[in-house]
Amino acid sequence: MGDVIDGKALSLVVKEDVKRQVAELEKCFGRKPCLAVILVGDDAASRTYVGNKLKAATYTGMDTLFIELPTNVTERVLLDKIVELNKNSAIDGILVQLPLPKNINEATIIDAVSPEKDVDGFHPKNVAGLWLEKDCIIPCTPAGIIRIIESVGCDLNGKNALVVGRSNIVGKPVAKLLMDRNATVAIAHSHTVNLGSLCRMADVLVVAVGKEGLIDGTMIKPGAVVIDVGMNRNVSGKLCGDVDFESVKPIASWITPVPGGVGPMTIAMLMNNVLHCFQLCNQKGN
Repeated sequence: MGDVIDGKALSLVVKEDVKRQVAELEKCFGRKPCLAVILVGDDAASRTYVGNKLKAATYTGMDTLFIELPTNVTERVLLDKIVELNKNSAIDGILVQLPLPKNINEATIIDAVSPEKDVDGFHPKNVAGLWLEKDCIIPCTPAGIIRIIESVGCDLNGKNALVVGRSNIVGKPVAKLLMDRNATVAIAHSHTVNLGSLCRMADVLVVAVGKEGLIDGTMIKPGAVVIDVGMNRNVSGKLCGDVDFESVKPIASWITPVPGGVGPMTIAMLMNNVLHCFQLCNQKGN
C-alpha cells in the first residue's frame, strides 16, 4: 500500500524557510523582496490562482503589488506596464498570470519580462539557462516535483524515470531536472503507443497531460514513485488528476494526491523564485 505525499505539509516547510530568509534579507538590505502580479481579465480560475499566490507571499512576509487589467486591455498597454515594472528597483519578481486574452500574444509578454525578474522561469533566457546548466530561474512546478521526490528519500541516481507530458512548462523542464540528478529519462505523451509498457518500467513516474484517469494501476511498476501533475474536473465537478488514484495507490510506494500534492508545492517554489530574483536584481545593482 503506497504512502500519500502531503504536498501541503511540504509546502509549509518551504514557505517557513522563505519566511526566515525574507526577514534576513530585510535586515541586510533594508527592504523585503517584492512580488508584482498582473491579472488580465476576469477568469475565475486565474483569479483563484492569483489569490493563492498573493496569500502565500504575504505569509512569508514579502511585499506584493497586485495589478488588475481589463479583458480588453491592449497588448501595448500590458507591455508598457511590464517595462515599468522591469525598471522599478523596488520590484524583484514579476508574474503575469496565464492564460491571457486571445488578443494578446503570450510569447511576446513572456519575452518582455526581465529574465532576472521572471519568477515563472518562462523567459527564453531562463529556459536556455536550464538546458545549458547556467544560473537561472527554474519553473515552479518542475522544481516542486523534484523537491517532492527528494522529500520521500528517493535517490534518482540510476533510476528509470518516465515523464508523461511534453509541455514547455512541466514536461520538458522536469525531464531535464531528472537527468541532472542522473536518472535515465524517457518522455511520453497522450499519443504514445504502448504507454502502459513504458510506465511499467518506470521507478519514477511523472504525469502531466491533463487527461483524467490516463494512468491506472495496471500501468504501474510495483514500488514506483508516482507524481500526478494533472488538474481536471470529473463529471461530478470534483478535482482529479491524470492518475487513477485509487487503483495506483496500492501498487506505488509513494503517490501525490489531487488536490493537495503538486499544486501547493508549485506556489511554495514560486516564493523560492522570488528570493532568487531578489538576489539577481541586487547583484545587478538594479
